[in-house]
Amino acid sequence: MRELYLLEGEPEDAGWQERGLCAQTDPEAFFPEKGGSTREAKKVCLTCDVRRDCLEYALENDERFGIWGGLSERERRKLKKQAV
Repeated sequence: MRELYLLEGEPEDAGWQERGLCAQTDPEAFFPEKGGSTREAKKVCLTCDVRRDCLEYALENDERFGIWGGLSERERRKLKKQAV
């Protein structure tokens, strides 16, 4: 099982992860098997107060797996291409 708490560095940087709704739900939902549904994870992200922080972290750290900030890896790649 992959952990969502991967930040290393300043303690204040990790604060958003502790406040994430994902910390209160099944982490497996955020790392579905290939072809598995992302619906439940994205539903949790929709109402999460730290969604933006989570997405920024994933983009800055090139997270290649899982749902971060409500976006899948494919959606994050597309977002990065649009930003260039």
